[in-house]
Amino acid sequence: MDYQRIFILLGLAVTAYLLILAWNEDYNRSPVETDVVIRSETNTDVPTTELPLPAAGMDAAPSTAADQETNIVPELDVVPDLDPVNPTQPVQQVAPDTGRLVQVETDVFSLTIDTLGGDITYVSLPEFPNSLETPDNPFVLVDPRNSYSAQSGLIGPDGTDNTSGRPLYTTGSHYYSLDDKDQLTVVLTLPDAGDGLVLHKEFHFTRSDYLIRINYTVENQTDKDWSAAIFAQIKRDGQDPFNMDSNLMGMKPYVGGATWTPDTPYQKLEFDDLEEELYKGRVTNGYMAMVQHYFVSAFIPEGDGENTYQARKLPGQDIYLLGFTTPLWTVPRGGIDSRAVQFYTGPKDQYRLQEITRGLDLTIDYGFLWWLAQPLFYLLTFIQGYVVNWGIAIILLTCIVRLLLYPLSAAGLRSNAKMRKVQPQMVRLKEKYGDDRQKFSQEMMNLYKKEGANPLGGCFPILLQMPVFIALYWVLLESVEIRQAPFALWIKDLSAMDPYFVLPILMGISMYFVTLMQPEPPDPMQAKIFKMMPIVFTFFFLWFPAGLVLYWLASNILSILQQWYVTRKIEAGG
Repeated sequence: MDYQRIFILLGLAVTAYLLILAWNEDYNRSPVETDVVIRSETNTDVPTTELPLPAAGMDAAPSTAADQETNIVPELDVVPDLDPVNPTQPVQQVAPDTGRLVQVETDVFSLTIDTLGGDITYVSLPEFPNSLETPDNPFVLVDPRNSYSAQSGLIGPDGTDNTSGRPLYTTGSHYYSLDDKDQLTVVLTLPDAGDGLVLHKEFHFTRSDYLIRINYTVENQTDKDWSAAIFAQIKRDGQDPFNMDSNLMGMKPYVGGATWTPDTPYQKLEFDDLEEELYKGRVTNGYMAMVQHYFVSAFIPEGDGENTYQARKLPGQDIYLLGFTTPLWTVPRGGIDSRAVQFYTGPKDQYRLQEITRGLDLTIDYGFLWWLAQPLFYLLTFIQGYVVNWGIAIILLTCIVRLLLYPLSAAGLRSNAKMRKVQPQMVRLKEKYGDDRQKFSQEMMNLYKKEGANPLGGCFPILLQMPVFIALYWVLLESVEIRQAPFALWIKDLSAMDPYFVLPILMGISMYFVTLMQPEPPDPMQAKIFKMMPIVFTFFFLWFPAGLVLYWLASNILSILQQWYVTRKIEAGG
């Protein structure tokens, strides 16, 4: 029996299975029609209708069932209507002077703030076109079509967000632009905060940064202490993004929540799980994020206090709210104080996310091999910094990986060469002892021993390479840097499939030549299966991102060259 061939087939099958399993886990989800709400269970001054769970130590009172089914933020009737016939059309911006809406333009944002509550209701990213065909149409991340918004406010004894509604702020302008400045501050003021009480909600923007600092400043000139807690939450429905990339196989990226705990640095909060059970936890620092392919929005608390995190389905509605409430904050009479939360909304930039808070970079989901995928990503970006072209960087990364793994794969290459060398003698043994399988196996093992060929010699190194393949799969599939990155000629986007299927076909041809350089299995059924592998993999790779197919093609070519080199040496007696 050809044990080497069995192990190679097993390795390829395991690799294909793991790739399919990993893809299906995050890229073949069906839309889930569920809702989530963060709601209050306690609070005396603010009955628990639609508010987040108060922080520890806040005055409490039991809530009613009717209260618990109210959403914290009523649907905004100022969101522009979209053409229902063409739901994928660009989201039309509301004029800066329209009603409550404030327009903010920076070098990385086009953003809308509603002065009712001071929520961020729209964010587009001009540096990321929605598609290559419409380069002037920016990618919309916080999208009103998905009921998507970033909400924050004050709850508690003296909170401004309560059952009577959201606070209506005023501002000096309905249009703000960063222009040539490095910093931009948008100040919202609550005119009726109370006698002797001044309250500002400030949005701080920095050039070339997707992190927004939302700061509350309270000037308390009353005769009593002022107390409240900040809540911050992301609101979104459970449907797929309107501008989500898709292909003919209907693969869908993971869309859902994520948070951090000391035991689980990246914990997914999937919509279907939240439909069944409330998520709640108390964590120091951390984050609450809404994740989708290549992009993420996340609220991050400031300070070292213990924050109450919660996420839940809103009964009867397809709306999710995921967020946290900070500890109770007190401003003594005659005092002035500020508290802030941070809101990141933009691309999954590993380096920037690492700087913001612990674990936020793990929203770039490299799967269970993240510990291997991250170094590969750093190496890929390092190479790209010199060669500029991501396709060339992928090819060079493939060369480096193959060279690093050569000591492991060399044994398998030598074993293949020796097995191929004894192939004619194997054919003669099969003809001589074809009807006596026991005698044939005995003579075959004697031949292996005489020629120094080990049918199992290359199997273990080949299996060792499988984690690298899978880790690179995640790197090329999850890294926003590869999104819409061109290579050459007809390949305009390495993150999308080859529109003409040229790379998959070339990959299949290269895999066919790889099989030709292997010793043919003596078992006819094994030989047929092995010859079918290039066809199967070609079909499997037709819809894969061009960057991943390019890697596999380059890897096959290097395998052919390495096998040719080793075979020549052995045939020459080396």
